[in-house]
Amino acid sequence: MKATFGVLKLAVASAVLFAVAACPPALSAQEAHGIAVANIDRSVTPGDDFYHYANGEWIKRTEIPPDRVGVDVWTKLGDVGNKRIADLIAEVAKSNPAAGSATRKVADLYNSYMDEAGIEAKGLTPLHPHLEAIAAIKDKRELARVLGESLRADVDALNNTNYHTSNLFGLWVAPGFNDSEHYTGYLMQGGLHLPDREYYLSDSEDMGKIRTQYQTHIAAMLKLAGFSDADARAGRILELEHAIAQTHRTLADNENIHNANNTWTQADFPAKAPGLDWAEYFRGAGLSQQSSFIVWQPEAFTGEAALVGSTPLDTWKHWLAYHVIENYGGVLPKAVALERFAFFGKTLSGAQQQRPRWQRGVFVVDGYLGDVIGQIYAKRYFSPEAKAQVEAMVANLIAAFRKRIEALSWMDATTKAEAEAKLSTLYVGVGYPETWHDYSNFEVKADDIFGNLWRGNVADYQRQIARLGKAVDRHEWSMTPQTVNAVNLPLQNALNFPAAILQPPFFDPQAPAADNYGAIGTVIGHEISHTFDSEGAAFDSKGRVRNWWTPEDLKHFEAATAQLAAQYDTYKPFPDLAINGKQTLSENIADVAGIAAAYDGYRASLSGKPAPVEDGFSGDQQFFLAFGQNWGEKTREAALRQQVMTDPHAPGEYRAATVRNIDAWYAAFDVKAGEKLFLAPGERVRIW
Repeated sequence: MKATFGVLKLAVASAVLFAVAACPPALSAQEAHGIAVANIDRSVTPGDDFYHYANGEWIKRTEIPPDRVGVDVWTKLGDVGNKRIADLIAEVAKSNPAAGSATRKVADLYNSYMDEAGIEAKGLTPLHPHLEAIAAIKDKRELARVLGESLRADVDALNNTNYHTSNLFGLWVAPGFNDSEHYTGYLMQGGLHLPDREYYLSDSEDMGKIRTQYQTHIAAMLKLAGFSDADARAGRILELEHAIAQTHRTLADNENIHNANNTWTQADFPAKAPGLDWAEYFRGAGLSQQSSFIVWQPEAFTGEAALVGSTPLDTWKHWLAYHVIENYGGVLPKAVALERFAFFGKTLSGAQQQRPRWQRGVFVVDGYLGDVIGQIYAKRYFSPEAKAQVEAMVANLIAAFRKRIEALSWMDATTKAEAEAKLSTLYVGVGYPETWHDYSNFEVKADDIFGNLWRGNVADYQRQIARLGKAVDRHEWSMTPQTVNAVNLPLQNALNFPAAILQPPFFDPQAPAADNYGAIGTVIGHEISHTFDSEGAAFDSKGRVRNWWTPEDLKHFEAATAQLAAQYDTYKPFPDLAINGKQTLSENIADVAGIAAAYDGYRASLSGKPAPVEDGFSGDQQFFLAFGQNWGEKTREAALRQQVMTDPHAPGEYRAATVRNIDAWYAAFDVKAGEKLFLAPGERVRIW
């Protein structure tokens, strides 16, 4: 599924105040073993609106809680996980772990976040040294050093929707595009606090209102931090961020891997991006010895560096001060935290109130010490038997995908060989990783939440840059066992399926095969399919960026994917806002191919026997209903608009409609010409 609203560590301090799963799907408590029959709205014709047919009754009876911007299946599993993690933290604290141990850090980090009285007593004191350092900047050379010191490893270009950072630039350490055996440094565009460039550049009335409210919010944050002339400073900050946004690559264009493969040596930066003292920047970032980087969006680096040179120093100092306040606003006194929530939680996302503080504390611990909790979680909640069952299903789906590739009439034998090599070398992690992250360089104090988060971000950055040039661990995980999601890692040719998603309603050992293959099977198929989507197809079996396609095969593939992008361009959640088929293309490809492979795997699992009828539904109907019920959701308008503009995943309603490209769905529900989702056989998108 790829990570969608995975909260960046730098932003955890404030983002946890309003974060919610805006990624996948949908329903209510599912007590029975199989599809949720009570959620089906039989007044809806499946061929007209499969999403509301599968989920309509659930949608009618479900209300969004005031502390959420949306609810879905993933929300429910997340809530279960949060309670489990809270209980584990309490157990850890009660055991009185040794000072300096990883478990002591868990207890101390959580307690420091829950210490509201201590936070209020300290006031803005923790912030002062950082604001004073910014105020002391005398020239553009010192500015470059401070900008370098603020660089953090807070972006994941392939598996996170947050493809920009609130710092000027972001660092991602991952296997190299061209040398997949060693970790390299990727530099990414940044500098914005609103979710995407379009929030600054769109001329829509809705976005105009948000910008006005954002400027008011910036001024309020500056006033709370003691700045004079806050309104004027806020205007200059917004003007600068608007200029930065103009340099940014769009999310849709950001998906093109070949356009991202730009190696710059240290000497290239001053020549290609003048305006910033790059030697001083890299010195501040601790990267002076790094010979080269992959620059994902060269035009943004050229543009942002030019802005450093042309924009007055004081404006940059205002910008730096505001970003520090905003990034850590969630662990500053209540007045600051509430102002941050009022804008980013209420205005931008639609939540009416904050999550309970204990939940926010869980998010902080999970964000900074996730693998410590993960080790305990995996032992407690994921059995060897469940792991073996899921691994068997994965093997079945990989076999189904291999058969589909072998049967392709349009693909050349040489291209097929490379595709099959990717499947043969694909690493699939189920439940939990083989090795765990080491947090020994992270100092945690029980009475210093601001310092803990600051040190945690620095510690993570130091861990990441220490890996540069080192050999790649292809079995490394990018998610914790308690994460309700799944991911494809194309640079490692690997998949991760955390334990937390491998439970009902996605995976239930007692459910019919049709339900499991339609629910978790389509998720597994989706992730396998990412290996061959518009991004994954750019990587070979070793994770290198290499064109392994014949020209004819690539032309066919691009034509089919363009057809799918055009299909999604027609979907309009709002009269003034449509789905961007190019932006969501890789996820839509994975959905289409994932359903097809999962269906094949399901049919193969029957070994020629008829599928049992459950609650009056045939096996095929159960399969497609389970898929459709993956995606039922209720989302507030502001959050839905944000998702459409900033997320590579389409909203659940349109993901459920992907079934219109699958022949077996038509037969299962007797879908006829004239029904709204009907596509003539020649119009159905067939990729794999």
